[in-house]
Amino acid sequence: MSGAPASGSRWRRLGRWLPLLLLVAASVGVFASGAAHLFSLDRLLASRAWLRAFVDEGTVRAMAAAFLVYLGAVIVSVPATLILTMICGFLFGIVPGALLAVCAATTGGSLVFLVGRGPGREMIRRFGGPRLERFAAAFRRDAFGYIATFRVLPLFPFWVTNLAPAACGVRLRTFAAATFLGLLPGALVYATTGAGIEDVAAAHEATRAACLAGDGQNCDQALSPSAFVTPTTMVALGLLGAFGLLSLVLTRRLRRRP
Repeated sequence: MSGAPASGSRWRRLGRWLPLLLLVAASVGVFASGAAHLFSLDRLLASRAWLRAFVDEGTVRAMAAAFLVYLGAVIVSVPATLILTMICGFLFGIVPGALLAVCAATTGGSLVFLVGRGPGREMIRRFGGPRLERFAAAFRRDAFGYIATFRVLPLFPFWVTNLAPAACGVRLRTFAAATFLGLLPGALVYATTGAGIEDVAAAHEATRAACLAGDGQNCDQALSPSAFVTPTTMVALGLLGAFGLLSLVLTRRLRRRP
C-alpha cells in the first residue's frame, strides 16, 4: 500500500510537467519545420493585397484570425511578434491593431505563464536554495514594476519573461496587468509603423530592384525588420523604459515609508 501514494505523486508531477514539455516540443517542431519563415517580411509585404481583401470580406473574422495567429506565435515562441504587430496596424489601424496585438500577446503569455507555474516553482524549491528563494520573494514584492519594465524594454526573450515570473510565484492577475500595460506603448509604436507600411513596401521594392540589378544575392532579405526600428522609435522605447524604471523606484520608496 505504501507504493500507491508514491505512484500518485509521480503521476501528479508528470501532470505538472507534461504541458510544459509539450509546449517545448511544439516550439522545437515549429523551428525545425521552417514554419517560422512564413512570417518573413518579404512574404508579408508580398501578401498585403490579399490581406487587405481578406479584411474587406469581413473585419470581425479577419480580427479573429489575426488574434489566433498572433496567439499561436506567442505560445510557440516564434520571433515574429514585431512584424505581426505592424501587420495588425496596417490592416486594422493604429489603436485597434495595437490593442488586438497586446490582447493576443497577453493571452498567449498568460497561457505560457500558467503552463510553467508548477514546474518553475518546483525547480526553485528543489534546486534553487535560499538565495534564489529570497530573489523570488523580492521579485514578487515588486512584480508589477519589474514585468512592466521588461515588457517596455525587451531585454530578454518573451518566453523568459513569461516563465520567470511564474517560477517566482507571481499572481496571474499581476502578471497579466503588467504585461498588458507594459506592451501597449511599444505596440502603439509598431502599429503606427505598420499603418504606413505602403511607404515601407515601396522602399522595399526599390531596394530589392536595386539588389537584383547589382549582385543579385540575398535580395529577398534586402529589407529586414531592423529597417523599421528607426532612431526615433528607439528613443521613444528608451524613454518609455526609463519611465517604467522610475515607476519601479518610486514604488519601492513609497513602500519603505511607515
